[in-house]
Amino acid sequence: MMNKNNVVLIGMPGAGKSTVGVILAKVLGYQFIDADLVIQDREDRLLKDIIEEEGLNGFLQIENEVNASINTKETVIATGGSVVYGEEAMEHLKSIGTVVYIKLSYDTLDSRLGNIKQRGVALKDGQTLFSLYKERCPLYEKYADIVIDSENLGVEELLEKIKCYFVS
Repeated sequence: MMNKNNVVLIGMPGAGKSTVGVILAKVLGYQFIDADLVIQDREDRLLKDIIEEEGLNGFLQIENEVNASINTKETVIATGGSVVYGEEAMEHLKSIGTVVYIKLSYDTLDSRLGNIKQRGVALKDGQTLFSLYKERCPLYEKYADIVIDSENLGVEELLEKIKCYFVS
């Protein structure tokens, strides 16, 4: 049983953080926060519009600030895939919760994602999903308290794998 009473989900876009997070929150009797929606609400615009208008670095700065200011208890927090670029945010999230990395293979992510621009994925100019994957995976590993390999798992199976760490 973990003593930090929030669950922080990290991983690539399309890994299932928001989907499994909502259900996990219900099962644990927790609140649920989707950090991307908190950013959109605070900025009053879509992620893709923030990236377009502020540039990638501007977006990452906003994301870092918003995530570093999340103050909650007994909450499942689904973060955006780029949260791991924000050192303050990650240190803060690790201090208030247990960080769970939902790990997936590149091929599975690629087949799930479709149009990544519409999702507001933080890509540098000319960056491919594959190079983004290679860049982020070591960061997810670095910050994770728990790594869950979700390859070939449905939402229910993924939920069971995560839940066992938080339900005694």
